[in-house]
Amino acid sequence: MSGSFRWAPSRREAWGTVAALFAFALLVRLAFARTVPFPTPEDTAYYVMVARNLVDGHGLTSDALWSFQTPPLSFPRPAFEVWLPLPTLLIALPMLVFGTSFAVAQLPALLVGALLPALAWRLGADVAAELGLPTGRARTLALGVGLTAAVELPLVLFSALPDSTSVFAALVLGACLLIPRLLRDPRGARIADPRLLGLGVLIGLAALARNEALWLAMAWASLAWFTARDPAGVRLARAERLRLIVIPAVAALVVFGPWMVRDWLVFGNPLPGQAAANALSVSGFDIFAWSDPPTLARYLAVGIGTLVQMRIDGFSHNLLSVLLVPSFPIGLIGLLRLPWTAGIRALRPLLLVSLLTFWVTTLLFPVATTWGTFLHAAGPVHILLIVACLLGLDALFARVSTWRGWTNQVAWLGATLTIASAILFSLSLAGYGGQSTDVANRYQALEAQMAAIGRPLDQAAGPVISDFPIWLAYQTGIHTLALPDEPPSSVVDLAAHFPGTHYLVISDVHGSWPAVLSSADADVSCFHEVALGVPPDPSAAAALNGTRVFEIGCGP
Repeated sequence: MSGSFRWAPSRREAWGTVAALFAFALLVRLAFARTVPFPTPEDTAYYVMVARNLVDGHGLTSDALWSFQTPPLSFPRPAFEVWLPLPTLLIALPMLVFGTSFAVAQLPALLVGALLPALAWRLGADVAAELGLPTGRARTLALGVGLTAAVELPLVLFSALPDSTSVFAALVLGACLLIPRLLRDPRGARIADPRLLGLGVLIGLAALARNEALWLAMAWASLAWFTARDPAGVRLARAERLRLIVIPAVAALVVFGPWMVRDWLVFGNPLPGQAAANALSVSGFDIFAWSDPPTLARYLAVGIGTLVQMRIDGFSHNLLSVLLVPSFPIGLIGLLRLPWTAGIRALRPLLLVSLLTFWVTTLLFPVATTWGTFLHAAGPVHILLIVACLLGLDALFARVSTWRGWTNQVAWLGATLTIASAILFSLSLAGYGGQSTDVANRYQALEAQMAAIGRPLDQAAGPVISDFPIWLAYQTGIHTLALPDEPPSSVVDLAAHFPGTHYLVISDVHGSWPAVLSSADADVSCFHEVALGVPPDPSAAAALNGTRVFEIGCGP
């Protein structure tokens, strides 16, 4: 319940808390990052690989052609036909000074990831001030939000992975902190308020990180149009509300516009058209399609039952696998409390962005989201659930305190529970470091063993088709092509389209591959397995276990 007293931290307290949270979060992330020697998942490797090429003088190019729906289909391959460049540009900055190792590539993600708890603390402080919480409860709520964000599993994980996740989360959170301040004092409707320009820059930068920045822009436009009022509470005139929307839009376009021009010149489309085409996927493997790309007719042909099931699967993936399981029990408590946060103005922008992102990816991209679409845009949602969780626990312990007649504040119990549970579940991150090490060992062993048998994976070997093309390209520097989940004849056609393609590398089950090569119904005469032999090092032999290499050749 709102009160007349509004706690607000002093400038000294605010900067001191931000600095302490940043330092603590950075130490946590550095400790975890040391256990991750290889860029996993593949999109992380993509950003790092393109940054390395940029620093080495090859421009924004990729050594992996992993999606065939956007021409030109040739090497050197222009980068970012689907994803966006801001993470790579940030990675390239320290690489220019310290070299192109993966540890250097992690630096921007670590710094931005450590900033998230500080921004989360500021959001918690804004919420506490709006609700008029007593000073002790207010400080506890805000600090509990920041400390929980510093140690919660999904936020720590993606702070060590230099991809779009943490960068996008920080930009969205920054914008969602600025929006309520603009709506409380919308003087920019009359003069060019620098804060409006700042909001536009944040939206433009977010658009250079992820396509979901569109939902941030829509959230601001709707809030500005329907809720903006002057200090007396009178709704702004239509022209004033329009200026609130147009000024940030122009600033965002100035930031994002040059990238649209680049995409138009390189790909023939200023917008990420292939990202929109992912809505027509009927399988996650459709992003690698060669002969059978997604189409509307193919999409509708699966039938209404399958279309509904896709959305059920997307919903359960986004809710459980992305939000609730990695953040348990914080995410669950926060979700249960979420309906009671709708009236909090400080949370309204973040709530609206979160709902738009969740439901758009669930309903329009139900298949693509199971391969990471919502996962990499969910950072702001995790912050929202942390705030909602601590609000719920604060209210619970306040009621218990009143019921039991306690004279001392016990709000610290809620923050203690969330921080302790976040630390407990974050211990499982040790397993992620082991998985990253396994991937690194696999590709290092493959590269060494192919050289040992006289078939080195170098540029002379020509493009290589692989089930993990980005990882292979990152490790070896060779041009790689994605393996489509299509019949062997389609893979032969793919190889023929890229002269010099001799090898197919399969490291894991990839749809129907490699089982299709044992099918009596498939023509596999063009695939000849290469005898890799047994590396003398037992650890290398173990790393190669399950990896198979085939030579592609249909001649006599």
